[in-house]
Amino acid sequence: MAAMTSLRVIIGVVVLLLIGLPVAVWLDLRDVSATAMLLQANDFDSVISGIRGYYADKVVRNVLDAPAGTKVSVTPNFLHHPGAIPIPATFSLALGNVVSSGQSRVEYRFISHFPFKGRPEHHFDAFEDAALTALQKSPKTPISAVSWHGFSTQARFATPIIMGPTCVACHNSDPDSPKRDWKVGDVRGIQELVVTQPLAANIFSFKFLVVYFIVAGLLGLGLILSQYRQKTFLGSISQKLSRYLSPQIYRSIFSGETATEIETKRKKLTIFFSDIKDFTSSSERLQPETLTELLNEYFTAMSIIALKHGGTIDKFVGDAILIFFGDPETRGEAEDAKAALRMADEMQRKIAELRVTWRKRGIEQPFHVRMGINTGFCNVGNFGSADRMDYTIIGAEANLAARLQTIAEPDTIVVSYETYALVRDIAHARPLDPIHVKGISREVCPYAVEGVLDETGATSQIFSEHATGLDLFLDVGMLDEQGAQRARSLLQRALDALGKRT
Repeated sequence: MAAMTSLRVIIGVVVLLLIGLPVAVWLDLRDVSATAMLLQANDFDSVISGIRGYYADKVVRNVLDAPAGTKVSVTPNFLHHPGAIPIPATFSLALGNVVSSGQSRVEYRFISHFPFKGRPEHHFDAFEDAALTALQKSPKTPISAVSWHGFSTQARFATPIIMGPTCVACHNSDPDSPKRDWKVGDVRGIQELVVTQPLAANIFSFKFLVVYFIVAGLLGLGLILSQYRQKTFLGSISQKLSRYLSPQIYRSIFSGETATEIETKRKKLTIFFSDIKDFTSSSERLQPETLTELLNEYFTAMSIIALKHGGTIDKFVGDAILIFFGDPETRGEAEDAKAALRMADEMQRKIAELRVTWRKRGIEQPFHVRMGINTGFCNVGNFGSADRMDYTIIGAEANLAARLQTIAEPDTIVVSYETYALVRDIAHARPLDPIHVKGISREVCPYAVEGVLDETGATSQIFSEHATGLDLFLDVGMLDEQGAQRARSLLQRALDALGKRT
């Protein structure tokens, strides 16, 4: 249910973002268009007002202030001639000053390499030189360029100044003209319009997109936090669940390899069953807290060894442990059986160590464990109901493993012939009397294991005994050369002391 709710929330957020993006873009484009038009209108109004003011204050005033009867003339330096009006070039140059001085975003330039005498010379930059060269070759193709300057965008637009008949006549005859061989159609220079647009004006025009991305970011952050919390929660739950399942089964279920429906399969497994001798009397003799502590310590140590050897821990039944090899992971029948036997052997050695530790803690009669191992076909998988299942094994072969441990002496391992046939190259065992087990028609031939070869080929030998005046634990395989020498010396001294007593 929580997963479905989370999925619905994610789908809703995605749909909202998909709908919101084009809406935000449309709203911003509308505002950008309106803002751009207003800026252009403002700039255009400023330019027109500047032109009108220059025309009224300079041109019209020069004509009106002229003495009566003065003939109106057209001249480059019209301000020095009462009643005169400017030629187009003069008027354009003046407009450049008017527009540039009255505007912060718009500049107008009327420039040439051949200015009249007395006029300031303009130094062409790279764009203007390139534009003039290009326009002289192709006058009908305007030249433009857009560049960034700090936090502003600058657009430049250049068109040619083409000499007409009137312009040619004036320039070729005026004494202040630096060039007097102009022809109609020549490109004298360029008129350039420079428009600068601050970046901030464009950024703030996209306020709806900014709001959209802020909302999208917050929603995304919220989803990430939600998914993180959900992942953390699920991780915590799965970690807790893993304590109730064998690691192999846990990984198999969570990886999808094992189904969670009621389903079983028949496989050949090696089954291990152990039980604590006289556990009932131990539970009566020990305090519940002490018994719980010892039992948990015992189960923890046995579980570590089982996982080390690849065993699947089926369950703890009171003081008994059921472990099987061959499912959900297997290394082959023989290797599974050998792993089970080596596991049992290491468990017995660990229990012997624990008994020494427990005696030091005041436990007078620590645990002694019997173990049985059998190999055979079992049904393995999910058993139970649709609401409550258990991944376990059932079958007569599993019961046989439990039966074998009942005939084992304390601190020993008994295996069936089927298991012994698979592990005989690593095990020293002696046959026991045949037995009959309910549910199994054949006669069962058990074997008592007396020694197990480890991975190096050495036989593990443990001597453990406790009595009044005697507390001995000796694991020969764990001793190095120096430790072995110390053990020999100590045992020899003990033998000498015993010899003197007799």
